[in-house]
Amino acid sequence: MATVMRSGERLKRDSLGLSQIIASTLANIAPAMSFFFGFGVIVGGAGVGAPLTILLAMVVILFLTNTLAEFSKYRPSTGSFVTFIGMTFGPTAGAAASIFVVVGYCIAAASVVVISGGWAAQTLQMFLGVHVPWQIISVIATAIVGMLVSRGIGLSTTWAAIFFYFELILLVIGAVIMLVINHGAMSIAPFLPSSISGGLAGVGAGFPLAIYLFIGWENSAMLAEETTNPRRNVPYALRVGTISIGALYIFLAYAVETAFHNNATAIGNSAIPFVDALKASAAVLLFIAYLAGLTSIFSSLIGLTNAQARILFSSSREGLLPGFFGKIHPQHKTPHTAMWTFIVVALLLVLGFGTLENIDPVTLFGDTGTMGTIPVIVTYLLTNLALPVYMLRKHRDEFSVIKHLIVPLLGTALMLFPLWGLVQPGQSYPFNLYPKLAGGLLVLSFIYGAILARRNPDLVQRIGSYVADEEY
Repeated sequence: MATVMRSGERLKRDSLGLSQIIASTLANIAPAMSFFFGFGVIVGGAGVGAPLTILLAMVVILFLTNTLAEFSKYRPSTGSFVTFIGMTFGPTAGAAASIFVVVGYCIAAASVVVISGGWAAQTLQMFLGVHVPWQIISVIATAIVGMLVSRGIGLSTTWAAIFFYFELILLVIGAVIMLVINHGAMSIAPFLPSSISGGLAGVGAGFPLAIYLFIGWENSAMLAEETTNPRRNVPYALRVGTISIGALYIFLAYAVETAFHNNATAIGNSAIPFVDALKASAAVLLFIAYLAGLTSIFSSLIGLTNAQARILFSSSREGLLPGFFGKIHPQHKTPHTAMWTFIVVALLLVLGFGTLENIDPVTLFGDTGTMGTIPVIVTYLLTNLALPVYMLRKHRDEFSVIKHLIVPLLGTALMLFPLWGLVQPGQSYPFNLYPKLAGGLLVLSFIYGAILARRNPDLVQRIGSYVADEEY
């Protein structure tokens, strides 16, 4: 039975240290890209008190990191959410989750692919006067990332880290410039609850976007098999990454609001508040914002392809998806088939809708990001609910009411807030279609899971059989 359970190949052990998986997580989150396009919407809902909305989002994400950290302490796995859901609720749920979250991640990845072309094309046009169709740049970016990630986890993570830290330096420089030039407008207003427009409703209006700023926080859990001491390093990276990026967002938010002299209306009307704030403060240094955006997008592509494609690989290796995706490169020991499939499908979604439907990059970025986020948030919720069940079944003697019950349930309740913002009735087209499409995907995923579980009785033993730090 052991051969049946663990017949697949293993990824390269001890390839990544703690600092590398933290960097990969931060690169996946892509603070410049996320903040550029999300902050204006958050301010539009919460007003000058937007930094408090971001702080609340960080706290909610920390509830989620508790769940993933606890699972990773007991059963570190490249399969992450899929493995944890499958171990807890059975093979039908595991197989359904493999389809549901991989498709969600792939659609969300399309948002990064499209903006890589759109942002680079705009940068070339603005600073060099060169026009290159964004579709061509997206294809080139996808090809470069695909080749890089398939050649080794250490190599690609190093480059993702380089791009991220370069992006970080540029963002901090830009924010400091805003604060120095507009120091007379500095105040504590952004941190006062009274500055939140519309009270709880104002927080709710921007909360889904605030949560979206953190998408990618889970990256390190998917790198468990290649990480040294994953039971310690993965939980640590999850928490440090979330707190670090939250602190950065709050600092950037304060700088931008200061540059706008706390004019929430002006910020809400700005397409990219950070860029406009830097332009107004020191136009000669505007290239800093655009360069930060470029490095942010590219590092995000590397980080998300490395991590999220590994769920596709792991699900295949455990028998939840076709074995084709479970192949490992004989030399580089990377799940190259899963990674190329993941990033190419994201590209095809972009080219299909962006070209055939003639949708501009920024609009398509919002469309794919919104649609892809719905399955991801639902998966977060299911994993939260799985933790207390798993602990009571497998580790009852170590069960903690606070860590394994109250925190996951509280996190689940709070995550319903942004989920409702994405699926509530009465939204404009095409956003009113996305909840229906996500619901249809969920139904099809469970039908697939039920059929697969019925046909493969040994599936229950294969889920979670690949433990990151166990020798076979």
